[in-house]
Amino acid sequence: MELELERTEWNGFDTILDTTVCREETLEAIVPDACPDILRICDVEGTVCLAGKEAQEGRVELSGTVHAVLLYLPDGAEGMRRMEVSLPFTCTADAAAITPSCQVMAVPRIQEADARLLNPRKVLVRVGLAAEVQVFAPAIQQICGGVTEWEKDGVEQLSEQYDTYVTVCVQEKTFTFADDLTLSSGKPEADELLKSRAYIRCGEAKVIGNKLIFKGETQLQLLCRAGDGTLFTAEFELPFSQIMEVSGAGEDAGCEVQVILTDLDCTMDEGDGRMFSVSLGLLAQAAVREERTLRMLTDAYSTLYPLTAERKTYTLHQLMDHGEKEVTVRELMETGGLLTDVSDAYACVGPVTQSREGNRLTLIAQLNVTALYQGEDGNMGMLTRPLQAVCSLELPEQSLCSCHCFCTAPVFAAAAAGGLEVRFPVCFQYTALSGRSVAGISGITIDESAPLDHANRPSIVLRMVGEGERLWDIAKSYGTTAGDIIQANALEDDVPADGRLLLIPRKR
Repeated sequence: MELELERTEWNGFDTILDTTVCREETLEAIVPDACPDILRICDVEGTVCLAGKEAQEGRVELSGTVHAVLLYLPDGAEGMRRMEVSLPFTCTADAAAITPSCQVMAVPRIQEADARLLNPRKVLVRVGLAAEVQVFAPAIQQICGGVTEWEKDGVEQLSEQYDTYVTVCVQEKTFTFADDLTLSSGKPEADELLKSRAYIRCGEAKVIGNKLIFKGETQLQLLCRAGDGTLFTAEFELPFSQIMEVSGAGEDAGCEVQVILTDLDCTMDEGDGRMFSVSLGLLAQAAVREERTLRMLTDAYSTLYPLTAERKTYTLHQLMDHGEKEVTVRELMETGGLLTDVSDAYACVGPVTQSREGNRLTLIAQLNVTALYQGEDGNMGMLTRPLQAVCSLELPEQSLCSCHCFCTAPVFAAAAAGGLEVRFPVCFQYTALSGRSVAGISGITIDESAPLDHANRPSIVLRMVGEGERLWDIAKSYGTTAGDIIQANALEDDVPADGRLLLIPRKR
C-alpha cells in the first residue's frame, strides 16, 4: 500500500548554462559617395545593440547589430572624417538541457574592432564580440515533508530543515530614454559629432510587493570635432528609474539587474553646434534570488510492517557571497615619442577568467584600451594595448562564482613622459554559490500482508552509544522508537552522550 505524503511544491529556476561566447564578424564596406577617399584609418570603435535572444532545443541564439564608426584622414582634405558601418551578428551557445521554455540573460560586448584599407574607397571591417550568456530553466519540484497518517501504520519519520538559495524569478523589460543635451560653456562649439559611447550601470534594485524598482545611470561620452579641426570629448550623466513586474519573491530578495543597449542614436542639432539629441533603447534583465527554508522527509521506517522508501536527490545551493568590487586600472602606454594631446580613449572588456589558490579566487578581465592622440609632429596616431583588470575574492574552495565585468566610467588619458597614462574603473559584479546533494524520500509503500513479528526479539538490549550516533539510528536498527528509548532511560533530550549505555526496549 502506498502511503499519502505531505508535499510542498517548490518553484524556481535552475541555471543550466553560464558561459561567455566569442564571435568575430567581418564586412567589406564601400565609402559613401558623399565622403572623400580614405588616406589613413585612425580609429575603429563599435557599439553593440542586442535585437533578440531565443532559447531553442539544445541551444540559445543571440542576434543584433554592431554599429562600427571609422575615423579617418581624407585624401586631399583637412580634418578628421567619420564613416559608419553596420555589421549584423548571430551567435549561439549549446547545452542539451536548453528548451524553448528557458529564460535567457545576455550581455554582449565589443572586445576589439579594427579595419584594413583595401583601396581608397573600400575597407574591410572586423569586430570581435564577447557575449555573457546565462540560461535559466523553470524548475517545479515537489518536496515531501512527512507522512499524513503515520500513527496507524506505526511509521516513524525523520524530517529535516534545509536552507537553500534559489532563483525565484527571471524577468526583463525594455524601455527608452530620450533627452536634449547642451555642451557646457567650457567646451568649444562642435562642427561635427564623430562618435558616441554609453557606460550603463544599475546601482540600486529592490523588490517591493510584486514590483522590482531599479535605478541607475548612463554616462554618455561624445567625441566631437571643433571648427578648427581639433577633437574634444564631452560627458553627460543620464539617470534612469524603472519598475518591473516580478513574482514569487520577498522583499529581502537579492536582485541582479543587467541593463544593455538595444539602440543608440545621438545627433547634433542642425545649425547649433552646442545642442544634441540622444535616444537610448535599453533592455533590463533581472534575476531575483532569495533564501528559502525547506522541510524534507529524509528517512522513515515502520514498527508494524515492512516499509520501502523511494528516494530522490536534490541539489541545494547556499549563498557564499555576492556584491560588487571596483578596481582601478592604471597603466603607462608607451608610444616611443612625445605627445602634445590625447583626443580620445576607451576600453573594451573581453572574457573574464578565474584562477584559484585555496580560498583565494582571482578574477581576471581581459581589456583592450585604445587612445587617439596627436604627436609632436602634429599627426594623429592611434594606440591599442591589451591590459588586464584583476580582482581577488576570499571564497571557500567548493564555491562556484558567476561574474559580470564592465567599465563604469570613461577612460581618463593624458600625455606623460614616454607615452600616455590611462586610468579607469572596472567593476566586477559577482555571485558565489556552493551546492550540496540531499537525498529525500519521494514515495513510501508498506506491506500490510506481512506484519513484523517482534516476539523473537529480546525484551531489553543493553547498547553503547557510538561516536556521533543519533538516537534515530539506534531506534531504527532495533525496530523501536526514539520515544520509547528516551522513556526507558529517563533521557532529557534525544542526543545521548557518546559511550553511554542505553536500555533498548522491545516494541510491543
